[in-house]
Amino acid sequence: MGKNILNLIILCCLILGGMSNAYALEQGKSAARQIVDQFQDELIDVMKNGKKLGYSGRYDKLKDSVTNSHDLSKIARIVVGKEWEKLTETQQQQLVDVFSRLSIASYAHNFKDYSGETFTFDTEEATTRGGVVIHSHLTIPDDKPVKFDYMLKEKGDSWRIINIIANGVSDLALKRSEYTTILQREGFDALIAKINEKIDNYSKQ
Repeated sequence: MGKNILNLIILCCLILGGMSNAYALEQGKSAARQIVDQFQDELIDVMKNGKKLGYSGRYDKLKDSVTNSHDLSKIARIVVGKEWEKLTETQQQQLVDVFSRLSIASYAHNFKDYSGETFTFDTEEATTRGGVVIHSHLTIPDDKPVKFDYMLKEKGDSWRIINIIANGVSDLALKRSEYTTILQREGFDALIAKINEKIDNYSKQ
């Protein structure tokens, strides 16, 4: 084997090796982190076009993003706690549907402007119950960064967000306290009405 051919083979091996390492590094990003990264990228994209899209446009753009990254049915069950078992199947489905619309509406309302914000991954950790927590933060020009902790659990062959803690405040805990109180004191219809009212308010602001 000639020296030139041997050198060419070595060079090809180095190039392919480098490509494999780069691929492995990208693949080293966990499936859970990929879900969060993609969702955050889609949020930033909507923010950049927020004014042009308007509320309804942002809602439509985020519908699939939220549905594909969040386990909305599980979150709906969690936020009403033991009250879930007291609901009929029809009521359970109605709650999941209206809660899903509320989740999309809240993102469409809160992520409507862009002034140079960026999401940055910090760390990832496994939980004792088989979940994963992705720690990241949102950098806001001329303001303090917002720390986000995404809690994910496996659903089928993928991962889904089941809770988001922003600057130490759990959205799930807040909703659970509010929703269970309304269910116990005012009933199911009152809860659905209040959620629909909140969705309507988001669309007008």
